[in-house]
Amino acid sequence: MLVPCGGGGLAAGISTALAALMPAVRVHPVEPVGFDSTGRSLKAGEIRAVPAGGDSICDSLLAPKPGTLTFAMNSATLSGGLTIDDAAALQAMATAFDAFKLVAEPGGAAALAAALSGAFDVRGKTVVVVCSGGNVDAGLFVRALGGPAG
Repeated sequence: MLVPCGGGGLAAGISTALAALMPAVRVHPVEPVGFDSTGRSLKAGEIRAVPAGGDSICDSLLAPKPGTLTFAMNSATLSGGLTIDDAAALQAMATAFDAFKLVAEPGGAAALAAALSGAFDVRGKTVVVVCSGGNVDAGLFVRALGGPAG
């Protein structure tokens, strides 16, 4: 399962439930490049903040570090973190709309972006992707769909 991740709350809830109900399922947090504080923290075994600076259209996922409570939960239940760039997020937003008629904000489309871009190899696997949040600026949504930014 691929889950968009900022501070880690959504990932914590999903991964905790799946650990109890389907412990064989692996849950991967997906974060924007440069804002992968959960992935870095999981790898280090302790909370790590990302360096200041940088930007991403995935504004809902730009937490500088995971929450203390959510990291404690996620360190027990999440598999390795994944990252996606803004271009992949835009493509995922377009695919979500074109294929499923879903309006997804950039951060909410991050998990789909990981599957579509190859950040996560989906070949031969059953993969569940969480798309969350439809809070997207109209101009950015038009840009994702291939039109001029407004």
